[in-house]
Amino acid sequence: MAVAVQSHWFSVGTAVSWGEAGVGVVATQSFTNKSFGLRGLAMLKAGLSPQEAMDSLLNNDDGKAFRQVAILDVKGRVATHTGAKCIDEAGHANGDNFSVQANMMLNETVVPAMEVAWKKHSDLALAERMVKVLDAAQAQGGDIRGKQSAALLVVKAEASNEPWNDRVLDLRVDDHQNPGLELNRLVKVYRAYEHMNQGDYFVEKGKMQEAMNQYNAAMEKVPGKP
Repeated sequence: MAVAVQSHWFSVGTAVSWGEAGVGVVATQSFTNKSFGLRGLAMLKAGLSPQEAMDSLLNNDDGKAFRQVAILDVKGRVATHTGAKCIDEAGHANGDNFSVQANMMLNETVVPAMEVAWKKHSDLALAERMVKVLDAAQAQGGDIRGKQSAALLVVKAEASNEPWNDRVLDLRVDDHQNPGLELNRLVKVYRAYEHMNQGDYFVEKGKMQEAMNQYNAAMEKVPGKP
């Protein structure tokens, strides 16, 4: 499960993206209430459906008309809220195992483009697929204010007895002229370091040829990076 986001706001990943392996993910944005992240996950963990969790979060929220929130659980069920006072263009689209949302967009074509990109790139790994969705949004104009930060969080579908390994990927571009492009680059570097980590594992086992194979594969992912 994953959350990806881009915004003209500093360090957007520290506010919008929340997830827990074996539980679900939450995106909370547009006059963000960060408590919705942890509280939403706790409700899912307690057995509530995404819609039940959403209803509970919004029930006593005086700012709900300004909020935009999406919750997805481990079963692929989705609940989304775009408040009536979210700044236009604002909207969302849901489907099997996904939701796309946007607010304060340059035009109304952003959300449909995100949905098309999600469905079009089903052959990609989840991280790369999420980045394609952000790219599609930006290609339609994206945030009316411009670009500043982006983030991508991926957690495992099932929790393990090694919770330190359950957060697969957590990348943040906090302040950048082209955060989408930088996020793309970081995903590629991440893939290279998957090979680096595997290489280190083989070194620990004394399997030096296998280690070198992994290190060479890493270099092929990001040529020119020492």
